[in-house]
Amino acid sequence: MPQNRRMPKAIIIAFGILVIFFSFSSFRGIPAHSQEIQRLPIAASVDLGRSFNQLGIKGSILIYDRNNKKFYEHNASRNSQAFVPASTFKIFNSLVALETGVIPNDVAVLTWDGIQREIAAWNQDTNIRQAFKNSTVWFYQVLARKIGHERMERFIKQVGYGNRQIGTPEQIDQFWLEGPLQITPRQQIEFLQRLQRKDLPFSQRTLDLVQDIMIYERTPDYVMRGKTGWAARLTPSIGWFVGYLEQNNNVYFFATNIDIRNNQDLPARIEITRRSLKALGLL
Repeated sequence: MPQNRRMPKAIIIAFGILVIFFSFSSFRGIPAHSQEIQRLPIAASVDLGRSFNQLGIKGSILIYDRNNKKFYEHNASRNSQAFVPASTFKIFNSLVALETGVIPNDVAVLTWDGIQREIAAWNQDTNIRQAFKNSTVWFYQVLARKIGHERMERFIKQVGYGNRQIGTPEQIDQFWLEGPLQITPRQQIEFLQRLQRKDLPFSQRTLDLVQDIMIYERTPDYVMRGKTGWAARLTPSIGWFVGYLEQNNNVYFFATNIDIRNNQDLPARIEITRRSLKALGLL
């Protein structure tokens, strides 16, 4: 009988210890786990072609989720096709210009040549920060000429940018607009990954400054860096939007490439990118 009386007490004590242990574990663990789940909004699968169909646009998009090492894409064959980089090359051109001292910083101004161009924002003295934002072609052509064919080619080959072809010295201010330089959307992603992790042959100062110049949009929840491009001199005309989104302690690299039929198609470069990122639970 005494032994029978002791058994319930032992069970009760053991049960009490387990309750306290699991209560403590739950208090410590579940909220953190729940928060972690909330930080992982990416859908298992998503149709990135929907926004192209909705807008009546032909093209492709490639998005790379750094932390999960996963690609999302529409039109895989086009993502491996090479196109002239157009003004997306301003990212690379900025790196080389700042590294070589052709432009010393982001406030140094180049004087406008007085030639009236089709975009009003181009018709003024400007610095590299403004020129990047306004995609001022003449400004970057001046930088390319100052850099020179030999130095530009050396950096292109050292980085392995696109097909590494910049043509003759006479093409120094045209090679990214008309060729022979070409790059695929997939290569754009690879270049942007190296830029973001600062794995390029440029100084810390240059890399930091260019990434700051690239900020397209900043909110309390995310920072988007990017650059548009428009190969207007080619047929068919090609539009780009490339960059990367920093959100939820992760980085999502994107390269959007579309056919431009007329000026009304230009906003689709950004709109398709935004819709695609939203489809992944971002923005």
